[in-house]
Amino acid sequence: MPRPIVATIHLPSLANNLAVARRAAPSSRVWAVVKANAYGHGIERVYPALRDADGFALLEPEEAIRLRELGWNKPILLLEGFFDDADVALLGTHRLSTALHCEAQLRMLEVLAPAYRLAPRSLDVCLKLNSGMNRLGFTPSAYRAAWQRLRAIDAVRSVTHMTHFSDADGAAGISEQMAVFRTATRDLPGETSVANSAGTLWHTESRTDWVRAGVMLYGASPSGSWQDVQDQGLLAAMTLESKILAVQALRPGQSVGYGSRYVASDTRRIGIVACGYADGYPRTSSSDLGHYAPVRVGNHDTRTVGRVSMDMLAIDLTECPEATVGTPVELWGRHVPIDSVAAAAGTIGYELMCAIAPRVRVAVEPLTVNPPPLQDGHRAADRTHSFLR
Repeated sequence: MPRPIVATIHLPSLANNLAVARRAAPSSRVWAVVKANAYGHGIERVYPALRDADGFALLEPEEAIRLRELGWNKPILLLEGFFDDADVALLGTHRLSTALHCEAQLRMLEVLAPAYRLAPRSLDVCLKLNSGMNRLGFTPSAYRAAWQRLRAIDAVRSVTHMTHFSDADGAAGISEQMAVFRTATRDLPGETSVANSAGTLWHTESRTDWVRAGVMLYGASPSGSWQDVQDQGLLAAMTLESKILAVQALRPGQSVGYGSRYVASDTRRIGIVACGYADGYPRTSSSDLGHYAPVRVGNHDTRTVGRVSMDMLAIDLTECPEATVGTPVELWGRHVPIDSVAAAAGTIGYELMCAIAPRVRVAVEPLTVNPPPLQDGHRAADRTHSFLR
């Protein structure tokens, strides 16, 4: 029998979350961001649920080619652009759109587009403005000259004006960056794309021609706080579940786990779960560091105790009298927001999604014509999952 830990990818949730993005920005087209292998969910797995997007956006040319091999014929955007000479050839071969964010890329395209004989007016480019994030992009003073040089390249068909927000999920907001963006692009023709997930959900003025829906597609919050999206209609796209391997009874003064750092102050019932940091569960959620991560056992909410080890973690079963060896445990997903686990670990849900280890089995809840009934405000999981990996 395989080890009981399973990550389930919920295709109905992904399709729902794409619909949420469309409702939030009804006049915009949607780039579905699937970078980092679809935030750890798997490009091949999520593809059936996101085919209603207007385009896919990612980083690696290899992942773009995988999408073409799956049959995707609509736009694909390389969010960081091309990395070397060979990638420029791929733009034409696989009909890829590209971001362009620096002088080196611009010079490369000026030289290599003719050298690789990219077809006239075949290449769509997103020209990136550094409006205050200070990672990638042309400065406002250099932006117009870059735009003019791009328009002079015979292979370029369109130039979309793009920027990225640093504080769309926080108190600073987007007003200053939007002012910089408007000034830099004033009177320049072309579409615009500025909204990330936070902009799409919370900032009307950023919902321009294209929005870039990223972490919201996977049911997590751009801010890292699940309370910020609990009324948005997003559903968890990944559930990490395992089972109880053993049950221990701690008397007052007894401990559990490495370092004996969790010591029971009274009689406690402890469950040992088949999941650890080698599976991608964050060790920093260990209670000896002052962090107790939430978990769900049956209909009960409880928490981790002691140190998370490589293959196991301990949970408090004192208020879960029916739990025993073999009882399922939800580590994050439909009842335990991934952002709440991430907060206990001092990180964000994005990182946990991307950190699922290869040894964890992956199941896929398929798209259904008649979805199962709601349970506790969420759609019940279809237990006839297909298993991968």
